[in-house]
Amino acid sequence: MDHLPENLREELAAAQKKKARKAAHMRVAVGEEMYPVLEFRDGGFALDIQDAPKLRGLVDLYAGPNHLYQCLIVASEADGALMRYDFKRSTAATDKAPLDFARDPDAPIALLPR
Repeated sequence: MDHLPENLREELAAAQKKKARKAAHMRVAVGEEMYPVLEFRDGGFALDIQDAPKLRGLVDLYAGPNHLYQCLIVASEADGALMRYDFKRSTAATDKAPLDFARDPDAPIALLPR
């Protein structure tokens, strides 16, 4: 790739970045802003360094329309074209409020009318 002209290398890098954005199925939401997640791992994720500011604090991770995690993050390092973020806390999102009591496994699910 070093033997290619500079403008062609820049165009190839831009095309690869565009392809990675299209392939990204995960998004991180910060307030009203959404950023495509280009890389996801157990300890964190990475965004395009030009696209994302140095985020920190509470964010939400989505896979398509599904809310997966609510995370507390901190920017960890710039790695080439990626900005890496580490999880301080990552909690799976649920659509129900947590119970404050133990549910009896034999409890009825619903009451049927007589």
